[in-house]
Amino acid sequence: MVKEKYQSVLDLGEKLNIKGGDVKVNNGKLEIYGTADNQYYKDQLWDEIKKVGGENPSDIMADIKVADTSIYTHHEVQKGESLSLIAKKYYGDPMKYKKIFEANTDKLKNPDIIHPGQNLIIPNK
Repeated sequence: MVKEKYQSVLDLGEKLNIKGGDVKVNNGKLEIYGTADNQYYKDQLWDEIKKVGGENPSDIMADIKVADTSIYTHHEVQKGESLSLIAKKYYGDPMKYKKIFEANTDKLKNPDIIHPGQNLIIPNK
């Protein structure tokens, strides 16, 4: 029953390609293990766990490791995006666009000019 409750978490884990994933039910508690590619993917899983089980769920235990801790994630620029929109998506604060710009000065010369298809590094929070 607890596995069905958290099915959206399991589905998201598959979508995010969590490596070495394992799921067990132990004494009515769901136990999830695996490694996310980056911190952003781990955060997405935790957001989904909290969405289903509340802020401090007692019926699930998740041990999610992060493969690449040097960055938060990568982002492919889409049409109509700006660094401030991207910063708002990942950090919740559009003014943190400077942090993204500074991490990508090898690709970007001006924070106001980005192009669809560019693959940007999103640094850790």
